[in-house]
Amino acid sequence: MELSRSSGCVAQESSESPSRPNTHVMVYLPPIGTHIAAWNSKTGLLPGSAGALRVSSVRLVAAIIAGKLVAFVSRHLNLGGGTTFPGQVTRRIDPRALEKMTARLEQGCIIVTGTNGKTTTTRMISNILRHAGFKPVHNRSGANLITGVTSAILNSSSLLGQPRGDVGLFEVDEANLPRTLAETHPKVVVINNLFRDQLDRYGEIDYVAGLWRGALQTLPPSACVVLNADDPLVASLGKSTRARVLYFGIEDERYGNQILEHAADSKSCVNCGARYVYDVAFYGHVGKYACPVCGEKRPLPNLYAAHLMLASTSGSELSLSTPDGPLEVKVSLPGLYNVYNTLAAAATGFALDIPVVAIKQGVDTFSAAFGRIERVAIGDKMVFLALVKNPVGFNEVLRTLFLDGLPKNLLILINDNIADGTDISWLWDVDFEALQGKVNSVVISGTRAEDMAVRLKYALVDTAAISLETDLDKALQAGLTNVGEGGTLYVLPTYTAMLEIRALMQKMGYVGKFWQD
Repeated sequence: MELSRSSGCVAQESSESPSRPNTHVMVYLPPIGTHIAAWNSKTGLLPGSAGALRVSSVRLVAAIIAGKLVAFVSRHLNLGGGTTFPGQVTRRIDPRALEKMTARLEQGCIIVTGTNGKTTTTRMISNILRHAGFKPVHNRSGANLITGVTSAILNSSSLLGQPRGDVGLFEVDEANLPRTLAETHPKVVVINNLFRDQLDRYGEIDYVAGLWRGALQTLPPSACVVLNADDPLVASLGKSTRARVLYFGIEDERYGNQILEHAADSKSCVNCGARYVYDVAFYGHVGKYACPVCGEKRPLPNLYAAHLMLASTSGSELSLSTPDGPLEVKVSLPGLYNVYNTLAAAATGFALDIPVVAIKQGVDTFSAAFGRIERVAIGDKMVFLALVKNPVGFNEVLRTLFLDGLPKNLLILINDNIADGTDISWLWDVDFEALQGKVNSVVISGTRAEDMAVRLKYALVDTAAISLETDLDKALQAGLTNVGEGGTLYVLPTYTAMLEIRALMQKMGYVGKFWQD
């Protein structure tokens, strides 16, 4: 799929109304009559003469000015990064703002979703696009609701709604995929995985898969869908779309298991309901599977990891088999889950006919997103920050940390705010039993620290190694005190806890603001 000079995003009237913001913003619009002709000649925003100014165009300009004003005030008053609320205000004034602005992107849009790895995968795609000479408009901060996507293009556009980039690249919350596709009409949709996550928000994975299936049915044959062949539910979506499908996966079985782990979700055939039989399971329900009853099986991937070498927390080396031949890449991110993120990003590059050299450069030079796999030096010690938010993801982080077999010092931060999911029963599906005899110390904090302490007790982790500290500042200091000179404190937070610990380290002068990353 060549990145043509025509737009891949078509503006279309939305049937959904945005939510009402909880703040009223009054915006003064200066007289524009004298500028109408100039606007028309520069942007084509207005059809014909100055007298043909359309109400929809005026509404968009007003919406953009209001949104930019809210973003400016938010950042300068330290109320936030302006990554969500400006989009909410903009959509309130002009519900079609996202459609109108993405329609002006010269190279169309790329949408990325999945339970785990959205931010990392999207940032890696962005790096690949930049090495290929494109200028992506990207919700880099990870604000992935429809308001966050709107804020991203708002912040990257002129007052007339003309984007300063040429391709839209947006990670999207799982439940927001249908609405985002309806408003952006993307050229490429990337789906990395589907795991049980925040049941109070999303419900069961079959419900989410149904939402995605319906959304993909709306794509035209000119679009491309990039899917994880090793995830049964995700791979099955390839049968539900007229778009071209490109599959990615792992062939090297050395880091797999013969049996599914406890946290596996999609164990039954999507066609007949029989239990899948796995030749190898990489993590969760992701692996090489087949149904012994109806014959449904893993599709052969178009791009796959033929050989991989994991180096504990330092990264990995991959030998990829691609539609254009073998490709050797080095990834600075550890773990099998980041191998899949890399495969998804590389497959997106091939879906867009990006040169192999740009794909390799984009992967080799990539550094992790804030809080995902982030290393922060504090004095003569290092903080290793890894986001955890569901059983499969937490298990993979633990597995990656202990690949070298060395004991670790941990700081676990568990919150139950809306963005984390208020139901934290998922902690009982994490294999904390793997920590037995492998930790020097574990400091626990967050709004559900007591629940985490109980879970570790039942996992038979040495209680002498566990301490609970409700104050985050004191918890961080306690964790660092447990680490020797030149050592590393491994911090494992849920989403809002990750933002809190980064805000604390920002106040201490060790990291920048998350929206500036």
